[in-house]
Amino acid sequence: MDSLQKIPPVRRTPSGGFPLGMTSITSTLSPEIARNKTRPTPRKKRPRWLPIIVLFSLIVITLCGVIGFLALKGVAVGQTISLENPTKSSFVSQLRHLSSLFLSQKRPLLQGESAGRINILLLGRAGEHYPGKNLTDTVMVMSIDSTTKKIALLSLPRDLYVPITDTTLFTKINSLYQYGISQEKGAEVLRKTVEHITGLPIHYFVALDFDGFEKAVDTLGGIDVDVVRDFYDPRYPGKNYSYETFEIHQGWQKLDGATALKYVRERHNDPEGDFGRAKRQQQVIQAIKDQSFSLGTLFNIFTVNKLFDTLGESVKTDMSLEDMSSLLELTKTLDTKNITSVVIDAWKKDSLLRVSHVQVGDIAAFILVPRVGNWSEIRDQSEQIFHLDTLKERRGHIAQEAATLTLLALPENMPQARKMQNLLETEMGFGMVSLAPLPAFENQPEKSIILDRTALRKPFSLDELLKRFSLEKTVSLPDSLLTGKDTDFLIIIGDDLAETLTVEEYQEQNLPDDFSFSEPLPPQPRKKLH
Repeated sequence: MDSLQKIPPVRRTPSGGFPLGMTSITSTLSPEIARNKTRPTPRKKRPRWLPIIVLFSLIVITLCGVIGFLALKGVAVGQTISLENPTKSSFVSQLRHLSSLFLSQKRPLLQGESAGRINILLLGRAGEHYPGKNLTDTVMVMSIDSTTKKIALLSLPRDLYVPITDTTLFTKINSLYQYGISQEKGAEVLRKTVEHITGLPIHYFVALDFDGFEKAVDTLGGIDVDVVRDFYDPRYPGKNYSYETFEIHQGWQKLDGATALKYVRERHNDPEGDFGRAKRQQQVIQAIKDQSFSLGTLFNIFTVNKLFDTLGESVKTDMSLEDMSSLLELTKTLDTKNITSVVIDAWKKDSLLRVSHVQVGDIAAFILVPRVGNWSEIRDQSEQIFHLDTLKERRGHIAQEAATLTLLALPENMPQARKMQNLLETEMGFGMVSLAPLPAFENQPEKSIILDRTALRKPFSLDELLKRFSLEKTVSLPDSLLTGKDTDFLIIIGDDLAETLTVEEYQEQNLPDDFSFSEPLPPQPRKKLH
């Protein structure tokens, strides 16, 4: 253990040397070590790239924090948004899945995307503080072409008289959401009806109430809108059956949430009524889109937080969190500067709808019906919304063919025949259309039929007639029906057209719409449109 004894310190002499018999330790070392020992130790320099590493680390930590916040917030919103038919999963699994979506380079496909078109039903409902809280006064189909990255909006008026699927009843389209809730089917009834009248598969729906709309616009700091005209309405409908005065002037305006809501709801002081309002709704959607996807909003985490909170309180949807995340990612690639907008209206000569009324007790309720008695024109518009030039070209070909027609009908169905004659000549671009009585001994067919006497030399006219009036093509008719009728097409009006063309129309299009129903229109019995 002697080797572990403490060695007393060596003391130098006053001259700085070592005591007699001792030498410097350095002298016992190798020359190389001795030289290094006697040199001063250089000061260690900090790497120049250290600040870059620190900055990069801070950026990574910040991004991870943002991703973590958005993931947590997204899951939290998923707990508060009213999801219809969502995939049930735990909070932890949702958080894990949503986080993986943020980090993944490949997003999952949305419904309809592989087929080239995604259709989302957008609904604006009143909400808890307004009369008719579940009336959807905004009914709009947003279509996304996943190949060309184009967006289109198709607006259906709230007073459109539509069938309730799986029944023989009709009601206004804005009443169907409430009807579905009363049947414990949510938005499914409205979804199926929109699919029926547009011919489009509806992949998702999103409903936003008035309060949520107002708060969202305020959260964005307002929106810039080019107001289309001066408005002054002293009886604008407010909350709890109240009335307010709404006034705004034409030109560019910065609208807060309350003003933007009034701007998209106002129709009493608009000469285009509900259709002018639909155009303003599409205009405001554009403005909200521009503001939402501006850099100032996307990178402002506090704004995103407030938007999430607002959406969580006011949105109903059947989109899963995965779908929402995928749609947001897809939106970054879309052409949001050139959105196609179509409003199905009734005010112009070539409009697809007509004004009518349905009697409900002592009240004549204002409704809108398709001018040809079926949904073929609306389906065509919906299908071709990304190719509207095709529809214009078709109308041009019909005008060039200048086809002549003869309509045959029983005497009691002549009013319907005259209505069809006016529609063909003045609104659909056909040439001369004449009327002739169907001989009494001839039985009126159940299904209306058409005879082509051109040997297919006027194909656009023939195709339009077959499609618009759901006609059946025949190759021959009795000689008694052909005598003295020098015409390209001969149409016999059957029971189907006699029924669909009986709806009374009002030539005066300026009729005020119905203010008597602040609640859903009760379902009405009527033969289903085809």
